[in-house]
Amino acid sequence: MNRRTLLIALGLLASVASIPATAFGQNDDYPSRPVTIIVPFPAGGTSDLMGRLMADVLGRQLGKPFVVENKGGAGGAIGTDQAARAKPDGYTLLLSGIGSNAIIHGFSPKPPYDSAKDFVHISQLAAGPNVLVVNPSFPAKTFGEFVAWVKANPGKFNFGQVNASSGHVTTEYLKQVAGLDMVGIPYKGSAPALNDVLANQINGMFTNQDVVLPHVQAGKLRALAVTSEQRNPLYPDVPTVAESGYPGFSAVSWTGLSAPKGTPPAIVKKLETAMIKGFADPAVRQKLEVAGFVVVTSKSEDFTRFVDSEIARWAQVVQKAGIKLN
Repeated sequence: MNRRTLLIALGLLASVASIPATAFGQNDDYPSRPVTIIVPFPAGGTSDLMGRLMADVLGRQLGKPFVVENKGGAGGAIGTDQAARAKPDGYTLLLSGIGSNAIIHGFSPKPPYDSAKDFVHISQLAAGPNVLVVNPSFPAKTFGEFVAWVKANPGKFNFGQVNASSGHVTTEYLKQVAGLDMVGIPYKGSAPALNDVLANQINGMFTNQDVVLPHVQAGKLRALAVTSEQRNPLYPDVPTVAESGYPGFSAVSWTGLSAPKGTPPAIVKKLETAMIKGFADPAVRQKLEVAGFVVVTSKSEDFTRFVDSEIARWAQVVQKAGIKLN
């Protein structure tokens, strides 16, 4: 080997040596320190509980602490934006969800982040339907009777409206596909709205299945329909909207795990594998299923396609309804 050839070879070796190991898909030491999962909602709610369960499962799977950091505000936008701006090294993750990663993109002004461009979506965790509940004094005993009553009494059904929530946009979606005239009564949160349904101050609302289950079981609320494609195991006698005359109707609240764009593929794969393996444990799954959630734990490519489709679908519903952020 002549001197010129030797220098070229040494130069190539130096170039290869300078490339980070992550470029070759190697990240055997991850995680080497605690990992933060940003939950963009206050402590104590459903999202917080899911984030803490996810942190526990990932910590046990990967051998390092995963710590929840609650960053509530602006419907999840504040914490989600913080996660989007974090260093993409796998040590700051996001509990992503329908409101802050899909519905919000239908509004104007747009949030400071783009869920399709600023994140890599690792794995969907779970999905749960909204449930249409009414006060037991409401005349309709079935979903079919509900639709007939609303059509016969336009503008007289008052529903609890938490602006830009999944329950709100689900209601707007139903209004559009079924041609219903219903009036939203604004509330700052689902709890006060639900209290007014219980007190018969308003007729009903769409809300999360885990929240209303105890009231339905106690006979304090009547469940008329669920919004998932299949019936929910905790509401076996409650039909879906899709089977009740509106094929293809589906509106589920979902959560998942995402990371800032640029997070190394090897880390994404390790987290995806840990999610799928960890939530395959029946004891872990039961913690979600007992509240009526369906555990999904999808692969990154599938979750990414799902998020993109949700952004497009809910943007269309929001814009057609003319919903504005207050």
